[in-house]
Amino acid sequence: MLRPTKHSHPDKTIINVALIILKERKNIKIIQYIDLLDIIKKQVSGGDILFLPALNFLFLLGLIEYFPKNDTIVYTKNDIIKTLF
Repeated sequence: MLRPTKHSHPDKTIINVALIILKERKNIKIIQYIDLLDIIKKQVSGGDILFLPALNFLFLLGLIEYFPKNDTIVYTKNDIIKTLF
């Protein structure tokens, strides 16, 4: 769910998965789609369901780009990460 309620588990939200993706993007600028999905599956139970909506959320914010030819996700802005951490 995009907007967590008081009943939702904090680790099982789209915002948390998006934050994990941004943390991974801080270390590696270009990553394969399947590799990033594996990272999310390991860190969040049920992360495979939340992964695509989190990517869509980050894409709408303009933080990532997807290149279908290489099947890679590229982080586009560095200044927002610095303010988050």
